[in-house]
Amino acid sequence: MTNVKINAPQIVVGRLAPTPSGYLHLGNAVNFVLTWLLVRRAGGVLHLRIDDLDRARLRRLYLENIFWVIDWLKIDYDHGPMGPDDFLAHHSQLLHLPAYNRVLRRLAQQPGLLLGSQRTRTGGGDAAPVLLTTPGAAWWAQVPPGTQVALPDGWPGVGPAPLAAELSSFVVRKKDGVAAYQLASVVDDLRLGTTLIVRGRDLLPSTGAQLWLAAQLPETQLFNAPRIQFFHHPLLTDAAGQKLSKSTQARGEAGVLAHPAGPRVVYQAVAQLLELPAAAGESLATLQAGLASKG
Repeated sequence: MTNVKINAPQIVVGRLAPTPSGYLHLGNAVNFVLTWLLVRRAGGVLHLRIDDLDRARLRRLYLENIFWVIDWLKIDYDHGPMGPDDFLAHHSQLLHLPAYNRVLRRLAQQPGLLLGSQRTRTGGGDAAPVLLTTPGAAWWAQVPPGTQVALPDGWPGVGPAPLAAELSSFVVRKKDGVAAYQLASVVDDLRLGTTLIVRGRDLLPSTGAQLWLAAQLPETQLFNAPRIQFFHHPLLTDAAGQKLSKSTQARGEAGVLAHPAGPRVVYQAVAQLLELPAAAGESLATLQAGLASKG
């Protein structure tokens, strides 16, 4: 039986961190409910943090869909935007660009840590050490060969992240000069005081990258394990065995909201991941009771 426990005397601060780049799918909804269950069981605080730095893919309907899914699942959160307009006016990541840029400048001052390239992928011959004044260049963090990141995970069966083998370099600033996901996620989690992160196992390399990146500067070193507890849950797949994602949904669908079984399909998937009896997947209340019975 999967025994998922939070082992920390500190206050538990979790977050829902969707991206408004498509309609949320079953996997997103399962992650929401898992996060909500773990935070509420610990008596913690839950933030809604929407990652909107990818402005090219942001659509108003995708942003609205996040709030619809939260209501549909009957879960709540303690801090964050109350709707799309409130988000854009008061909670958008664009409001935190100065904080991201401060960390980017500090990283660029570390010898050999970043390379700049005009290309969207690494390996090009134009890569060169970053200059703070270099226009139109993406900044790539270079992971030393053989780097492994220790990752004490709350989900059984998850081991260290072999970072260099899976993610030898990654973007920290895009060609448009805006911070990229790995860096912004670290800065945002530090700003929120996050101590609990629930992710799918496909994001293990991202977790390793963020832990390694945060360790490079004194001001970001509080982003670390075990201060932050990670739970990398197994992925959900479709009938063909493919990972569920927003990009695989048919055009025009409303994502998980269109499922004929309603939110019960999400609760059942969560019960299965937690190896709870099938009856625990009937509602949020039965999920909470089933998780509590595991101790």
